[in-house]
Amino acid sequence: MVRLACNVRGSVSLPGDKSISHRYAMLAALADGPSRLENYSTGADCASTLGCLRSLGVKWERKDGADNVIEVQGSALSLVAPNEPLDCGNSGSTIRMLSGIVAAQRFSIEMSGDESLSRRPMERVIAPLTAMGAQITSQNGRPPLRITGTTLKAIDYKMPVASAQVKTCLLFAGLLAEGETRIEEPLRTRDHGELALRAFGAQLDRKGNEVRIRGGQRLRGIEARVPGDLSSAAFFLCAAALFPGSQLTLTSLLMNPTRARLLDILMQMGLRISVRQLEEIHGELVGTLQVTGGKLKGATIAGADTAALIDEIPVLAAIAPYTEQGIEVRDAKELRVKESDRIASIATNLRAMGAELEEREDGLRIPGGQSLRGAEVESFGDHRIAMAFSIAALRAQGETLIRGSECAAISYPAFFPTLESLVER
Repeated sequence: MVRLACNVRGSVSLPGDKSISHRYAMLAALADGPSRLENYSTGADCASTLGCLRSLGVKWERKDGADNVIEVQGSALSLVAPNEPLDCGNSGSTIRMLSGIVAAQRFSIEMSGDESLSRRPMERVIAPLTAMGAQITSQNGRPPLRITGTTLKAIDYKMPVASAQVKTCLLFAGLLAEGETRIEEPLRTRDHGELALRAFGAQLDRKGNEVRIRGGQRLRGIEARVPGDLSSAAFFLCAAALFPGSQLTLTSLLMNPTRARLLDILMQMGLRISVRQLEEIHGELVGTLQVTGGKLKGATIAGADTAALIDEIPVLAAIAPYTEQGIEVRDAKELRVKESDRIASIATNLRAMGAELEEREDGLRIPGGQSLRGAEVESFGDHRIAMAFSIAALRAQGETLIRGSECAAISYPAFFPTLESLVER
């Protein structure tokens, strides 16, 4: 249950970024020697990655303490066949990116997940991995995936859909393949895969929307602290944006330029953001944000911005009725095949709270200047929908019940207590 608030104030340190945590764990598993990963993501998705790695013979342990440290003993590129199917849970990142690694192993494997994951499209990794030599069967392009690995051959691949998960899958496969793999994106996506590979000692070349990696390179273990998750920070940033005069500090936060478009958009909308203590760690920019709320204007999210903000669109859309000019989202058909059909989920919940909007095949148009009322809304089993509507509820008259809100644990188990600690009533 979320109630009307009057302000947001305080300081928060976010759990480790999910995207980086997945990639660091997978590369640490392949590296020569141990890796120590501090502030590893607390979300269930990243736990799914660790579980799959353990099934593949990778030794790791979680150290006691507040920093959520994971120590991984690298396998030196040598994994073992699991005794049972790999359970990827709800994690599309796990199944897509790890498939690029297991496709290069000399054994057969099955990768599955929960009901939500079983509806998500996998043809985008099946097609290029098959072209590299792997044998993969699926349920009409959806999990479970049955992969018979082999010695992979490098390919030149032009991705039909912009996806950082697919790009990383192919970079990992390319690292283990014979020859040089070239990947071209239709739009620039987050580059955590490239930066993580370099952090572990791999060489690759990036030019525009093209990246190349040579197979056969060895990786070395690292010590790293995963920066705070910017996608999780989006919910608190949007909460602060709802209240003129709010004061919020976010420490040790990921500031990667391929992810920081969210900050640009929020600043254009009227949120005042200053960056302090900016530094580069293993290629990733990390800083502390100081945030003050102001009048909230509208925005249009389309094209490259849509690709850059794909995880943050739900919460931006959830606060759109409170903006002056509203928010329009275009070119976002990818949202239809996330953990839920996020376009439909957003539209359903906003209407339940009294908003007027237009739902389109590839997006939404949500007018501003509206008031919302507390209501009973659905998470649809989707962590980002549950968290997004907890933010919308902070300005809604009355109480809002979010059914299935426990799914927030997929990415951020402590989300609701953290939000409550920052809210003033």
